Amino acid sequence: MTVRAIRGAITLEVDERSHLHERTKELVDAVMRENALTTDDVISAIFTVTPDLVSDFPAAAARDMGFGAVPLMCAQEIPVPGALPRVVRVMMHADMDVPRDEVVHVYLREAVALRRDLAQ
Repeated sequence: MTVRAIRGAITLEVDERSHLHERTKELVDAVMRENALTTDDVISAIFTVTPDLVSDFPAAAARDMGFGAVPLMCAQEIPVPGALPRVVRVMMHADMDVPRDEVVHVYLREAVALRRDLAQ
């Protein structure tokens, strides 16, 4: 197996815990589905949030999805003026038997603007 990194992002409408969990789960589900992964394939995941999201940790939502044994970390994005607001990003590391250019990166909702070249 080869370790691959998968990127993804999603936007939120509001900074509320339940909404953050809902959107984080939507993002993680899409990354897993589009790359045909199980939690056993995932080595680790790093979540970041824009500075305007403080209601909870995205990793808490992933743990609720069965990622309890996967090392998860959260961090805050750099507060760049004019950057897209209310964004949760993930970089997931997984064992995958695909070439790097076949990894499916997932950008959902308004986050498609972040990487139109990678958006699905």
